[in-house]
Amino acid sequence: MSAEVATSNTPVPLTRGEAFAYWLKLGFISFGGPAGQIAIMHEELVERRRWISESRFLHALNYCMLLPGPEAQQLATYIGWLMHRTWGGIVAGGLFVLPSLFILIALSWVYMALGNVPVIAGLFYGIKPAVTALVVHAAYRVGSRTLKNAWLWGIAIGAFLSIFALQAPFPLIVLFAAFIGYLGGRVAPEKFKSAGGHGAAKKDFGPALIDDHSPPPPHTRFTWCGFRRVALVFIGIWLVAIGGLTLAYGWDAVLTQMAWFFTKAALMTFGGAYAVLPYVYQGAVDHYHWLSAPQMIDGLALGETTPGPLIMVVSFVGFVGGWTKAVFGPDSLLLAGAVAATVVTFFTFLPSFFFILLGAPFIESTHGNLKFTAPLTGITAAVVGVIVNLAVFFALHVLWPQGLSGNFEWASAVIGVAAGLALFRFKLGVIPVIAGSALAGLAFQLVRTAI
Repeated sequence: MSAEVATSNTPVPLTRGEAFAYWLKLGFISFGGPAGQIAIMHEELVERRRWISESRFLHALNYCMLLPGPEAQQLATYIGWLMHRTWGGIVAGGLFVLPSLFILIALSWVYMALGNVPVIAGLFYGIKPAVTALVVHAAYRVGSRTLKNAWLWGIAIGAFLSIFALQAPFPLIVLFAAFIGYLGGRVAPEKFKSAGGHGAAKKDFGPALIDDHSPPPPHTRFTWCGFRRVALVFIGIWLVAIGGLTLAYGWDAVLTQMAWFFTKAALMTFGGAYAVLPYVYQGAVDHYHWLSAPQMIDGLALGETTPGPLIMVVSFVGFVGGWTKAVFGPDSLLLAGAVAATVVTFFTFLPSFFFILLGAPFIESTHGNLKFTAPLTGITAAVVGVIVNLAVFFALHVLWPQGLSGNFEWASAVIGVAAGLALFRFKLGVIPVIAGSALAGLAFQLVRTAI
C-alpha cells in the first residue's frame, strides 16, 4: 500500500463530542462480561472505526490484564486517555460504569421494595440456581485457561481448601499464592509462564488514527513530574472523600466503613469479579451484615443481567446495606440505598482510574508485549480455587436454604442442572440462561402455590 493510499484511507480525526457519544453508547450495550465487552470495543474501535490499531489495542489490553480491577473498563479508560488526554480517560471509564449504576439502583429498589411479591420471589427462585451454574462455568473457563500443570493445580486446590475449610481471609490467600508463584518462577520458570494475556496482532484492518508507528502525542510521554502529579491528585481525592465521610458521620458509620472496605476490595480484584466476591462476601455478609447470603446471590444475578463490569454487583451490596441499615432514617430508605451504592461505586473504581492514568504513559513508552509475571500466574491459579469455593457456597445456600438439616430444593437442583447444560453443552449466553431460569422458577412457584 502506497503512502498516498494509506493517508487517504486514514480515518478523519474524531471530536470529543463523537468520542463522548460512543463511550455513552458503549455503557448501555456492554453486556457479556469482560470477554464480550473487549470484543465489542475491538470490533468498533479497531475494525470498523479504526481509531486505534490492533497491536496498540492489544498492547493496552495486556497492561490492563495485569492490574487489579475490571480490565474492560480499564481498557476503555486507557483508549480514551490515549485519544483525548485525561478528560478522555475519565469520560470513557466513567460512562462505562454510570449507566450500570443507575440501572442497578433502580433494580435494587424494585428488589428491596417489592421482593416479597410472589411474582418477583418466583423469578428470583429460578435465578439463584442459574447463578450457581454461572459461577461453576466461570471456574471452568478460568481453570481451563490457567491450570496447565501440577504446580498450578496445587495452588488452586490449596486456595480452595484454605478458604473453604480454614476460612482463611482472601487477601492472605492472594499474598501466599503470589509468593509461591514468585518462588516457582525461579525454580521452574517454564511452569509459570502466562496462560492468559494476549499475543501480537494478527490482522491489518488498514490505517488507524493511532497506528503502530504513530508518533506518541505529547501527553502520553512519561515524566516523573507527571507521575508524581497523578499520584498526589488521586491520593488527595481519596483522602478528601473518605475524610469527608469520617468528619460527617464518623469512622464507624456505615458509609465510611463501606468506603474503606471497598477501597481494599478494589485492590484485590485480580482475576475478575468472581475472584473478589468471596472477599466481599466475608466482609459484607459475615462481618458487617449489610446483606444476607441469599441477597448476595440475587445481587450477582442482577449484576450478570445489566451492562457494565460484573464487579458492579458491589453497587447492589451498597444499596442493600444502606437500605438495611437505614443510614438516613426509616423514612429515607431509597435515598440511603442510592447514596450507599454511589459511595461504593466511587471507591471501587477510583483505583482503576488511578492505575491507568499513572501507568499508561510508562506503558506507551515501551511498545513491547507485556506478559503475566510468575506471581500473577500464581494468583490466577489461586483464583480458580476461590471461585470453586464460591460455587460450593452458592450451591449450599440454594439447595439447602434452611441448612443441611433442612429440606432439599429439588426444583432448584433441576433448574441449576438445566442452566449448566445450557452453558456448557449448548453455549448459550448469560442473559438467555438467566431469563429462562427465572421463568422456570416463576412457573414452579405458581404451581406450588396453586397446589
